Amino acid sequence: MVRPMRAPLREFLMFEKMPHIKEEVYLEFLGRTVDIHWNYHAILMVSIWLVLVPLCITIIRYGKPRPTEKGLQRQVHFKHIEWWWFSTHKYGLSFAVLLSLAGVGVALVVSQGFSGSVHAILGSLTVALGIIQLLFGMLRGTHGGKYYKFNEDNDPSTWHGDHYSRTTRRRIFEAYHKTAGYFTLFCAVGAIGSGLMQYPMPVLARIVFVIPFLFLAFWVVMEFFERRYDGYRAVHGYGMEHPYNKEREFL
Repeated sequence: MVRPMRAPLREFLMFEKMPHIKEEVYLEFLGRTVDIHWNYHAILMVSIWLVLVPLCITIIRYGKPRPTEKGLQRQVHFKHIEWWWFSTHKYGLSFAVLLSLAGVGVALVVSQGFSGSVHAILGSLTVALGIIQLLFGMLRGTHGGKYYKFNEDNDPSTWHGDHYSRTTRRRIFEAYHKTAGYFTLFCAVGAIGSGLMQYPMPVLARIVFVIPFLFLAFWVVMEFFERRYDGYRAVHGYGMEHPYNKEREFL
């Protein structure tokens, strides 16, 4: 005789809506009761952390131009098309974090506080790490470069920059920024998965399952065509006179 499945396991496997999920809430500052549309929250967060954020990471990974002798000489600025990959990454992720803050803020208001669930913990951790990424980005340091706009080709004293000279500050920034970025995505996936277990949306769940495979296919194609150019060489040039190129001479 087969024993009936226990309720918690049944809820987990069948994605039954948890009873504590509020459908409406009275907001004192509005003076009325409003319906809670958790599906909007779910769609927003999935769009941010499973589409926009990976897209911005993909762009800076595979959007860098092929290295040339003198690299990119014009100022790092969104108005200069050769820097589109950096500008998209920077401002796209900033926009993503701001949208996430709005999504978390609305969720806290309608939930009337922090629920302490796995989803709430992972979601808050994801957004907090995203904010840290933005703040840490301000510490990336100066640019520099032998052929950069503001420098003199024949005056090495003008070439210095945290990026060009690979200072300790720059190395710390890149070590944290790149590694923590992937860890943040890991937390985001956990937040999305736990959220869909609390509030089932079968169609969205299927989309969430498919999206990573679409990115995977694109990454494989880009790797096949060797479009992941070295950032330092793409920006400063491939010559061996540049400090970091010389440091990696035999790599």
